[in-house]
Amino acid sequence: MSLKSNWPQIKRTLEQSQASAVHCSIATVCPDGTPHITPVGTVFLRDDQTGFFFDHYAVSLGENIDSNPNVCVSAVNVGRWFWLKSLITGRFAAEPGVRLYGKAGPARPATTEELQMIHKRVASTRWLKGARMLWSDFQVVRDIEFTDFKPVAYPMMMDGMWSSD
Repeated sequence: MSLKSNWPQIKRTLEQSQASAVHCSIATVCPDGTPHITPVGTVFLRDDQTGFFFDHYAVSLGENIDSNPNVCVSAVNVGRWFWLKSLITGRFAAEPGVRLYGKAGPARPATTEELQMIHKRVASTRWLKGARMLWSDFQVVRDIEFTDFKPVAYPMMMDGMWSSD
């Protein structure tokens, strides 16, 4: 399966998954070789098979990337209605999830455009105390260059959903 030809579908799947779960999971490798999974609600995909995330709270995530840049971003649609409808009909109306593999870069200052993207994502909750505490001081991002992907697959309910070219 081609990352490039499936990219629009991958983006849509990740966006729907983040909307339902409020986060993606980013898997990294610790210096001792053990896996580490971090929930991150600030993953954004660009149109060129790259993305970025705000590197703010997850200290271990950044340390692991600094020693080994390989990452896997996992996004699954956890919406109850999505799953109920799929189970009733015996077919997913959309892709249930995706895993993206790639390499994350060093921390860098966020651009104005990136800051606008995160502010837009959290705008509906900015008036809440907890939202202001959590999401008001983002400054640093890490880029991710994706090299491969694998759909979250339940073959009997999703034949033909992904392009195999």
